[in-house]
Order: sequence, then C-alpha cells, then structure tokens
Amino acid sequence: MAMPRYGGPETLTLMELPDPKVAPGEVLVRVEAAGINPVDWKMSAGGLDPIMVAHFPLIPGWDVAGVVAGNGLDSPEFAPGDEVFGYIRKDSAECGAYAEQVAVPVRMLARKPRALSWAQTAGLPLAGLTALQAADRVGATTGDTVLVHAAAGGVGSLATQILTARGARVIGTAGPANHDFLRGLGAEPVAYGPGLADRVRALAPDGVDAALDFVGGEAVDVSVELLRSPARLASVADHRAAVVGGHYVWVRPDAPGLVTLAALADEGRLTVFVDKVLPLHQAAEAWRLNAGGHTRGKLVLAVGLGGES
Repeated sequence: MAMPRYGGPETLTLMELPDPKVAPGEVLVRVEAAGINPVDWKMSAGGLDPIMVAHFPLIPGWDVAGVVAGNGLDSPEFAPGDEVFGYIRKDSAECGAYAEQVAVPVRMLARKPRALSWAQTAGLPLAGLTALQAADRVGATTGDTVLVHAAAGGVGSLATQILTARGARVIGTAGPANHDFLRGLGAEPVAYGPGLADRVRALAPDGVDAALDFVGGEAVDVSVELLRSPARLASVADHRAAVVGGHYVWVRPDAPGLVTLAALADEGRLTVFVDKVLPLHQAAEAWRLNAGGHTRGKLVLAVGLGGES
C-alpha cells in the first residue's frame, strides 16, 4: 500500500512496485505483519515534512514483523529463514512495512519473541521502544513510584508492564472503564481530569519519583506538581517537558532495546494487546480506526500467510 503524494487514507493505493534494493548492512524481510501507529497517517499527511525528506510513491509503516528472505553485503547478523521484528524508521520516508517485502538495516532488527504471535510482534516495536526509552530516560527502577499518564493506551500499557517487571510501583491514569484492565497489569488506576494531583496524592502522599507522559494536556503540569525533581519527567507528547527540566522523547530505532522487549515477552512479563487485525488492502480503514482513538490495543495489518495473522 503506497501513496503517490501526501494525503489522507483515501490516497493509499495498492501498487505493484519493484522489489527493494538491499544495501550493505541490510537484510530483505518478507513481511508477515505491519503495525499501525498514529505517526503513519500523520507523516503521510505531511506532518513530518519540515523535518524528514519523503520520496514518492511512499510506502508507510515503521513497525514490521517477518522472515529474513535475503542478505545484503556484510550483514551476517541474520540468515534467511530467521524470524525478526523491528522499528524501521530510516532517515527518509519511502520504503516502509506496508508491503510484501522491505529492506531493513540490521541495526533496526532483533529476533522475534517466541511467546508472541505475528500480530502481537508487529504491534510491539515502536510502542515498546517508546515506553522503554522513556522509562530509561528518567531512570525508573526498583522501588520507584512512577506516574504513567494514559497507562491503558498502546504505549502506556507496555510502559506499565516494563515498570512492573523492574519492581516499580505504577500509578496509572485512565478512564474508569479501563481501571480493571490496569489492575490486571499491576498498576493502581486513577481517573484523569480535574483533581488528578489530589487523587494521586491520596495514593502517594509524598508525591512520585518519576512520571511518564503519553498523552499531553495537563500531564506535564500535574507531573511537575507531584515530582520530587522535574528531571525525572519524560513526555512523548509535550515539548514543554524539556522546558521545565525534564525530557522530550522521540523514539529511536534500537536493536538492543528490541532484544530487551523480546526477553520480557518470552519470560511472560510483557504482552501486546491487539484490538484488530486487518488485511493489507484495508490499510485506509485501519488508519480511520486509529485516528478515531476508540480502540484498546494495537491495530495490525496482516501481509503474509495469505492475510492471516
């Protein structure tokens, strides 16, 4: 599925394009599933044009799970038949994961977790690395009390699991309908909205050690009010986090991080919640669902296995 120009879901077109060229240090991946992320449709609408070069026709998709089909020069890390996954954001936008094949630098890939399905694996890289890198940026560790904003979302639910696996106490914001879901992940839920700081202090009278913001809005201000040090605030949604002394996080491809996520999954300490799997030709519908914001868990495109997940 590719786009001849910037635009919305209606510009996604099923195309036959030449097989990817595989550069040195890359492998050719036969795609089994591709994860859907908001950045896919935002980028394809031109939202990243000020900072990223795009070439058309543009194939979206930065989350991939698939099987190595061939090697470029000097890429001994993987062999044909290896099952891999990755967050495959390159320096420019052109050849993404919404395709039968994609060439990927080996530095962006790791071996697929055995415990996860293809669909779950495709939903893990971007969201999982975002959660992991945000937690690392604030040094979240055993014994910390961490406030996670939007803890029931795609990134927040993974952050909650990562923090719990590290031995941290997680207080997570979510709507009441998701409170039982958060309890199942090991978090203590609180409702977002006016009075949030007071509700968190009812659970943690001395405030929190760290805060991760995956939603924006009031989250930065509430976090600063509750934190002992603003240096332990990380946001992926609000640049003001850096202004107040914290961190603004833009996720980076990172193979060691993928290895960490896969290990947590195989140890039974992390899973990916998939809301729906759609065939590749329904990518436009997947974008509309994702933009609507009413799904719980990841949306995934099935590419290989005859469209099965």
